Amino acid sequence: MPALRLPLLLAALLSPVPAQAGGQSSPAPGVSRMTQTTLNTALLAAAEVGDAARVQTLLRQGASPSARRADGRTALTTAALGDHVEVARLLVGAGADPEPQDTDRNNALLVTGQTGSVAMLREVLRAGPDLTRTNRFGGTALIPAADRGHVEYVREILKTGIDVDHVNNLGWTALLEAVILGDGGARHTEIVRLLLEAGADPNLPDGEGVTALDHARSRGYAAMVHLLKEAGGR
Repeated sequence: MPALRLPLLLAALLSPVPAQAGGQSSPAPGVSRMTQTTLNTALLAAAEVGDAARVQTLLRQGASPSARRADGRTALTTAALGDHVEVARLLVGAGADPEPQDTDRNNALLVTGQTGSVAMLREVLRAGPDLTRTNRFGGTALIPAADRGHVEYVREILKTGIDVDHVNNLGWTALLEAVILGDGGARHTEIVRLLLEAGADPNLPDGEGVTALDHARSRGYAAMVHLLKEAGGR
């Protein structure tokens, strides 16, 4: 082989391969596609069980912080589902992309609304996620948190300026879900108060024209009725 062609051949073999459909990133410089796949697979497994030391080692070896499974679920989303905060911290610090959604339309931010983990929310927010992303029901992270009674999570995410009046595919806002799907107890009542303080419109009705106040009255949720009437609910 001519001497001049050898450097060109080596450069071609070692150059990054463009990302393929499915979301996997290009291999790190000097890492083969096969090695990258192996590292990413190991990273996803370590993220799922919360093995922060293993995640750190794999990242140093060239695993992609934005590694994704075949269904599109990222290592960061996997860590968020398991509430593995230290793993999330490492992934975000390494530049993990918080946006990709899996086939269930979940991503790292959206699943924190389900789990209610404030510590995980703070880590994911460091990655600068899009607060307008929606889950399979068309809801932002705030909405499932409101209906599940995650008081401290709601308090925290409202500091971001997330749309408090976003309407999901069911025609419900976070306020409506806190009333309709809540139990009328202290946690959901506090969430109603937090949402109203954040500027939630008490008169936005559901798809059938029923307001949060109407729902609270029909369920006998006296404390919620009081809060909604004070906020101008009709």
